[in-house]
Amino acid sequence: MTTLTITDIRTEADAVRSAVGTVVVGRDRTLRLALAAVLAGGHVLFEDVPGLGKTLMARSLAQALGLEFRRIQCTPDLQPADITGSFVYDPADREFTFREGPVFAGLLLADEINRTPPKTQAALLEAMQEKQVTVEGRTFALPRPFHVLATSNPVEYEGTYPLPEAQLDRFLLRLDIGYPPAEEEAEVLRRRIARQREETVLAPVIDASRLADLQAALERVDVDDDVLRYCVDLAGATRTHRAVEVGASPRGSQALLLVGRALAVLDGREYVLPEDVKECAVAALAHRLTLRPETWGSGVTATQVVTELLGQVPGPATTRPDPA
Repeated sequence: MTTLTITDIRTEADAVRSAVGTVVVGRDRTLRLALAAVLAGGHVLFEDVPGLGKTLMARSLAQALGLEFRRIQCTPDLQPADITGSFVYDPADREFTFREGPVFAGLLLADEINRTPPKTQAALLEAMQEKQVTVEGRTFALPRPFHVLATSNPVEYEGTYPLPEAQLDRFLLRLDIGYPPAEEEAEVLRRRIARQREETVLAPVIDASRLADLQAALERVDVDDDVLRYCVDLAGATRTHRAVEVGASPRGSQALLLVGRALAVLDGREYVLPEDVKECAVAALAHRLTLRPETWGSGVTATQVVTELLGQVPGPATTRPDPA
């Protein structure tokens, strides 16, 4: 097999972003971070109000990456077996056979994950962390690569079940999309008129095997010890902040490292800069913080806490110039 270079990864990642950009208008920052998370082998939680294109971005990413895409519409009556699959009796063979659930996909979209009860939310924990499911004592491996993109509605709380910290921690990044500027929203309407249909279809840019190769090649990205310590210092600072009851675990510092490497590659570099860590810090750390009751009662958010720490925690100097 030909060894992939950083240039190869950047070229193919740019092609994926360009393909998705033909369907998803704007949202360059969100798409960049989501793709970085996938290249880093992680899962992404989109938390924003309905109708902003979260599902469209997930489906478009799956198509461009050549991954099998499946979607779960989470509801209060969704059962764990509806996600993992279950054993079904086959009268012809007079035995039970395992029927795979939607989790057996390359990219799974869990839509409105906070609308399903904790027992069903927990069914995703093993799949997200171990890349396998266990049903009735038997373990079944999931396809590789495997990624979960989930959405959560932050403005409606009736009939919802907040994600526990253990599950939030399984998401490498939490991203928002936000309302588009007026001109971008107008472009969405123009493209809808031009294609004369609701659905959008993208041709694969790469396939699942190639994505696995790109992910493996990221392991060769160099990380200086001072940048590594910066990741540790940022995560550690969340544990002593006055507004935080429970700070980010070491999984948070690892998220900074992994996504930082992917962002470096997307910029064509073989090494990580402090700016890569800063770019993903809010998305990688904010959802891992539990604020004190008096803090969130006063309107302070985890995003504000991480942003404040970025201005307080000293980072290493940029000692390597960016390539021209």
